[in-house]
Amino acid sequence: MLRKTIILLLFFAIIACGPGKKKRTYSKTRTVTVEGSTEDTLPRKSKKEERISEKAEAIISTAMSYSGTRYKYGGTTNKGMDCSGLVYVSLKENDIMFPRSSYQMAMEGQKIEVEEVQKGDLLYFQTSKSGKRINHVGLVVEVDGDDIKFIHATTSRGVLVSSLREGYWKYAFVKAMRIL
Repeated sequence: MLRKTIILLLFFAIIACGPGKKKRTYSKTRTVTVEGSTEDTLPRKSKKEERISEKAEAIISTAMSYSGTRYKYGGTTNKGMDCSGLVYVSLKENDIMFPRSSYQMAMEGQKIEVEEVQKGDLLYFQTSKSGKRINHVGLVVEVDGDDIKFIHATTSRGVLVSSLREGYWKYAFVKAMRIL
């Protein structure tokens, strides 16, 4: 009886699994074609997006022209400037009126997530250990994946481009705002 049960179970197991070798249901050669995308099928920027992008590039170009300028508290010229002076002048030279100090600037525009940051957006920092308000601002000049580069003025090195990945700036970062 046990022998018949084992044989029956083996028989059903073989039938349930089907034949050992499956037959092909397609031809041996398959042809696959892929059409390349043309410019007509790629998403295009709207006129408004193009204007914003051009404005951002103009503001960035103005800010970059101050690269290497020494730091001067309250300064707004190529003889010396502070972080908010750099942003203020770069915006003003491109016909955008904006507050002069970083904590007042931080109240303008639309708050955005870091993942949404684009060229021309502003980054705000709180660098003072004792103070509780924003006291530093930078202008985004490049976004490459999760690496965000911004131009700003530091007390030690003047106007330069830094990365939000750098430990100091990553730790001091408070928020990002879109103004364009």
